[in-house]
Amino acid sequence: MPRVREIDDPADDPILQDVFAKEREAFGFVLNTTKVQAHTPGIMKAAKQLSAAVDRSGFLPPDLLPLVYLRVALLNGCPF
Repeated sequence: MPRVREIDDPADDPILQDVFAKEREAFGFVLNTTKVQAHTPGIMKAAKQLSAAVDRSGFLPPDLLPLVYLRVALLNGCPF
């Protein structure tokens, strides 16, 4: 059982509606991390923008990014 309840319905929050729609389009579902971060939509949006900026920065080669994500997940004890 998760410690933090996941938000499954974006209700009338425009930030959540936008992010949930984008993830459903990209993945076919809303990511669990998004559902947890949805408790604070502004912070969730900023965190996603930070992640996207790292992807776009070009500082890491695109083929290295999945390995970085995997390593971070392993360090955090999260299944990838």
